Amino acid sequence: MSPWSAVLVGSAVAFALKLAGHLVPRALLEGARTRRVTAALPVALLAALVATQAVTGAGGSPVLDARAAAVAVAAVALLLRAPFLLVVVAGAATAAGLRALGWQ
Repeated sequence: MSPWSAVLVGSAVAFALKLAGHLVPRALLEGARTRRVTAALPVALLAALVATQAVTGAGGSPVLDARAAAVAVAAVALLLRAPFLLVVVAGAATAAGLRALGWQ
């Protein structure tokens, strides 16, 4: 499949999904369960992205490096209910410190 064919197929699928979203009855979209699921989806997707990027190296192989340690420190800071800015700074400082010490 050529790249342009893939782009066209992907565009058609995206359009079909958007169209299907308009055709879903409003009663199915306004339920309590649907609201809970749609509220949790962005958080779950972001967590999956962070976890994947933190422990995946070149070629998709699993790696434990400074990124994984930084995520662990950030997770501990979140469990201790630290402010978000402190969580980000703690994770970044951990990664920077470990990389400065030579742990890639």
